[in-house]
Amino acid sequence: MKTSVTFPSNGLTLAGHLYTPDTPPEGPSPAVVVGHPATGVKEQTAAVYAGRLAARGFVALTFDAAYQGESEGEPHGLENPFQRADDFRNAVSYLTTRDDVDPERIGVLGICSSGGYAPFAAQTDHRMKAIATLSAMDLAGFFKSGDPAGFATMVAEAGRRRSEEAAGEPATLVSVLPGPDQIDASTPALVRESVEYYKTPRGMHPRATNLWVARSADQLDQYDSYAHVDKIAPRPLLMIAGTEAATRPFSEQAVARAGRTAELFDIEGATHVDLYDKDEYVTRAVAKLTEFFGAHLTA
Repeated sequence: MKTSVTFPSNGLTLAGHLYTPDTPPEGPSPAVVVGHPATGVKEQTAAVYAGRLAARGFVALTFDAAYQGESEGEPHGLENPFQRADDFRNAVSYLTTRDDVDPERIGVLGICSSGGYAPFAAQTDHRMKAIATLSAMDLAGFFKSGDPAGFATMVAEAGRRRSEEAAGEPATLVSVLPGPDQIDASTPALVRESVEYYKTPRGMHPRATNLWVARSADQLDQYDSYAHVDKIAPRPLLMIAGTEAATRPFSEQAVARAGRTAELFDIEGATHVDLYDKDEYVTRAVAKLTEFFGAHLTA
């Protein structure tokens, strides 16, 4: 069953969906917070995983990050990594207030950029008892490696963008992805598959604009998802990645840094976006997540 909920995050109201088992168990349940990719919304891949986890007995909470989707925050489209991490913390806080959730059995699942924000939040929030990611990436690291000169220019211009907004001008928005008609053989594979998901009926959603506020770059430039990922231990960390995903090195390196309580689980043949919604890969990922959360969110 899916229910619309709201909860506060640093003075902003976030819009969420709470997925609960059709047959409620006796007593409070284990719960998992599921975070969406950058510029995405809760109705896309996060909903796929939340629904399947609920069918396996977990309460699952998805939400639109602050400044995105149906949640509050202006300028809309801002990608503030520190707010994104706090959104996870505040989602956990909300779950601890519910009678149907056991506050000692709460885990988190971050997808794509949320696979950076969730572990980052968990480094200091020990209420997160089990941490999992799917197609994880450090968004700042991705931009810096993909177009270092372009990202540096955006950082350098961020102060001017702030001055423009202070003077009453609208925030400058930039598109994360090209249009389908701009794809050709030279387009990187991750961009091609992201366009196929976000800009076609397969995954398109009207509130997933794929636009972000250009001055987000100066906050992203200060952020590193996995620099202190070892702080999660002794709690468990599971990072799921497709063997064909361009972003797999983020998970591989984070697990190596996190230590003995971390595990990298490969989905053979899957790309980054394949894990968002393709049933053959989602089914394998959900089986592993069910095993992981089942083992570590025990009564």
